Amino acid sequence: MTLPEALCTRDQWICWKRAERNGEKTKIPVDPQTAGFASTTDEGTWCDLETALECMESGSTAVDGLGFVFTKSDPFVGIDLDDCRDPDTGKPTEQAKTIVSRLDSYTEVSPSGTGYHVLIRGELPEGRNRRGHIEMYDHARYFTVTGKHVSGTPTQIESRQRELEGVHLEYVGKGDDDVREASGSKARLSDDELLEKARNAANGEKFERLWNGSTVGYTSQSEADMALCCLLAFWTGGHAGQMDRLFRRSKLDRPKWGEEHYADGSTYGEKTIARAIAHTSEFYEPSESGVETQEVGSSRDREHVYLKERVSLLRKQTTSLEREVEAKTARIERLERRLETYEGRSAAREEESESSREMQSKSLVRQLRGILGR
Repeated sequence: MTLPEALCTRDQWICWKRAERNGEKTKIPVDPQTAGFASTTDEGTWCDLETALECMESGSTAVDGLGFVFTKSDPFVGIDLDDCRDPDTGKPTEQAKTIVSRLDSYTEVSPSGTGYHVLIRGELPEGRNRRGHIEMYDHARYFTVTGKHVSGTPTQIESRQRELEGVHLEYVGKGDDDVREASGSKARLSDDELLEKARNAANGEKFERLWNGSTVGYTSQSEADMALCCLLAFWTGGHAGQMDRLFRRSKLDRPKWGEEHYADGSTYGEKTIARAIAHTSEFYEPSESGVETQEVGSSRDREHVYLKERVSLLRKQTTSLEREVEAKTARIERLERRLETYEGRSAAREEESESSREMQSKSLVRQLRGILGR
């Protein structure tokens, strides 16, 4: 394990463990001193590196790795690049390769092997801190730390403010008029234009109900939130900022939307938007001339996102039920085997008992004959 000296001397270490919540994989921060929950805003749940390593290596607490908490008092910024590395070959995407090269600071492979973590000294520029598979943190968040240093990058954390600003501007901090890379949209609807089109679409009544706060047909408000966000993802071309802005205008909005609900510091709204974008494979694209073709925005396309979201939820529920059935089937098989063993032993005992009674009877007969013979 190779770790930068600048991190090793700070008491900002925690551990983490894998878990699953609502069908989603997550990493829960763990206080190495108590084995309880660690918070990215409570330094009392952090410790020095040695204590964190002891917790991880001792095996007394079930943890999967180390974590480092970013604070406003330290000079570090973490750049998280997800889904950009082949875990088998180690080959990065061109975008990841470019970003790592430009930042030119300590870089390591993420726990999954499918991404990179870059650490630099600098100040995170104002504005958004995430776009697509790129996120940047500077406080109230933590990085999982693997120590799997990427060959060819510095072994220490370098000062890279100018480079950070350039990467942030190009890949993360683009304004609302910029293009969403994943969808390739060349233009985007204004908020009011989007609402008009969404209401007049084939599934417009559904959109209108959700927009007005109705949760009829959904098992929870969270499921309704997700449904509206999937529709917004389609119409915005997957633009997280516009999705957030529009959702806050809807009557589904509530205080929970902006509250931190996850161990990594993410808000409920941020995670819901991210999941909605991830579940959406087709996006609305206005034509360059402004003249809509019948194919673009057809009822099939407009309904596709909602149906896909529903199918995804049903698949998760089905998978969960299948696992439950498998577990119960396995338990039944174990009980049947135990029952067979028990019945076999009982039969053996009965046979043994019958044989014993027969021997006792013969012995008694011999004794009686002996008595009568006298």
